[in-house]
Amino acid sequence: MSKSDLSWPRKKSSQVLPPLILHPFSDSQGPSRLVESSRASLMLQGLLPSGELSQSQLEERLLDGRYCELRMLFYVGKDLIRWVEQCLDFVEAESDLKDRGLKFQSFAAYLVEKTPGKVITKLKQWGVADYKAIFMRAIGLNCILADAPERELLAPEFIKHYYRYADHLYMCRQHATVFPEIEAGEFDFDLYASGEYARMLEKEWEDR
Repeated sequence: MSKSDLSWPRKKSSQVLPPLILHPFSDSQGPSRLVESSRASLMLQGLLPSGELSQSQLEERLLDGRYCELRMLFYVGKDLIRWVEQCLDFVEAESDLKDRGLKFQSFAAYLVEKTPGKVITKLKQWGVADYKAIFMRAIGLNCILADAPERELLAPEFIKHYYRYADHLYMCRQHATVFPEIEAGEFDFDLYASGEYARMLEKEWEDR
């Protein structure tokens, strides 16, 4: 099932937003690269023995893992921005909401700062603790990248500290315009992994 097939069933309540659907974003070697990168970072800081690895080898492992993180966050950001755009379409179609002037930044801030409790619970079940940083950086990277760049196109300094740049990029987009804020609990939405959502839709189709 393609991403375009993962449509969401519109509910009657105008306060229920489209679900946030996250697609798999890690390749088979991703986890091992992240572990090696974390170890290399600790070695460079002198917190772990480096053994026979040289400074340049440790730097390369660190950059390899950071680039892997960057790519994963980029694809998460694709899903987050798609969700925000769906929310804007939803609001535009609702007569009691369309005149509020809600913008991209309204829903981005709601997602990051006022995440519904059940979404936080599910993220923690997935092992995602610092979801705010992940969402901010994922959106930030998508402010300047139209596609996931090859590593050779990025400066090592940017790769090494990409998260700092991504944090600022998110804030730059949020501060680019004045926008109405959404109150905590004002809207509700569900979170699904793409495979989970596809199975749910397939079951609904079978039951019809």
